[in-house]
Amino acid sequence: MWAKTWKICTTCEYSSIKQTIQLAKAHDTLLVQKGTYREYEIVVDKPLVIKGTDYPIVDGEKKGEIFQIQSDGVTLDGLFIINVGVSYTKDNAAIRVIRSKDFRIQNMVLEQLFFGIYLEKSSHGKVYHNRIIGEAVDEYNSGNGIQLWYSSDIEVSKNHVQGTRDGIYLEFSDRITITGNTSMDNLRYGLHFMFSNNDIYTQNTFENNGAGVAVMFSKFITMKDNTFRKNWGTAAYGMLLKEINDAEIIGNTFEENTIGINIEGSNRIRYTNNDFIGNGWAIRVIGACYTNSFRGNNFLYNSFDISYNSKLNDNVFEGNFWSGYTGYDLDKDGIGDVPYRPVKLFSYVVNRTPETIVLLRSLFMDIIDFSERVSPVFTPDNLKDAQPLMKIRS
Repeated sequence: MWAKTWKICTTCEYSSIKQTIQLAKAHDTLLVQKGTYREYEIVVDKPLVIKGTDYPIVDGEKKGEIFQIQSDGVTLDGLFIINVGVSYTKDNAAIRVIRSKDFRIQNMVLEQLFFGIYLEKSSHGKVYHNRIIGEAVDEYNSGNGIQLWYSSDIEVSKNHVQGTRDGIYLEFSDRITITGNTSMDNLRYGLHFMFSNNDIYTQNTFENNGAGVAVMFSKFITMKDNTFRKNWGTAAYGMLLKEINDAEIIGNTFEENTIGINIEGSNRIRYTNNDFIGNGWAIRVIGACYTNSFRGNNFLYNSFDISYNSKLNDNVFEGNFWSGYTGYDLDKDGIGDVPYRPVKLFSYVVNRTPETIVLLRSLFMDIIDFSERVSPVFTPDNLKDAQPLMKIRS
């Protein structure tokens, strides 16, 4: 039996998206023409392609959720969705996907929303090339741009998320690939995920978010070639790692953040070929962090390269470039002949008494930092880079 194509427009025989879905059969295509369709709670309960022409507007009039996908094999493509209903008891979304597989949500524009795209107990789908613009002011009455809950094997790629509570949020979601997205100007986190394992994040940009990026209670994570930029604030980080184990953080750029990476209770992580440029703290280590390695990274013009709050260290720092290194290389092999100690005593003081940060550029602080490098008392004696690079790793 051949699939049918249904034309929907405001002056056509079929003028309602919701009613046409009820008439359509599995695997049909609905072509929604340019216009404004004031509809909400549109349930897609069969495999359909719903495609807009010239971005028709679907206006929920702030009455509730707009699209709810309850079937495998659904595609939403090229619609402009506005006015999701705000609720304090229900997470209304512009598009909610429930227990579905093999779905595609692509080329959508979502504005004036509560939650944007919400994937619930779904798998093997793709969220591609969508533009999600919120107007979040307070956390209590705003939602997340893209949220995955108990979902798996999903690709989230080339989306632009801005002005929501958390740009991209994952909870209990495994084997997720997040690639080429921009998440910026969000109220809280550009990316926030917990209890989500075996996920891959590549070539994303997280910029100017209220608290940066938070990565918590997860394992087997790969973060490669991402940019974390201009996340400033008293509780803002380029990236916060809390209880993350067996991960790879490779080739990322952390630029002009209050803290590049804040690490707490995270173990067996490889930090390789990352650039830390102009941060307050490049790396701040808090609590039990063991068997991590830092190799081939560039530390450029940070106020503090490494901050450490313990006298014990079994993490490895080797072959990094440090802009503050003043050693020499007599044998011209590109490796400094004198080890570099990246932890300043002043960073230890600031950890315990934050108000002392006002003394950052004082001569007295330079003197005590020098004395600590010569004869370490407060910082771990073995926390040093024995093979500092003389030139920036390119």
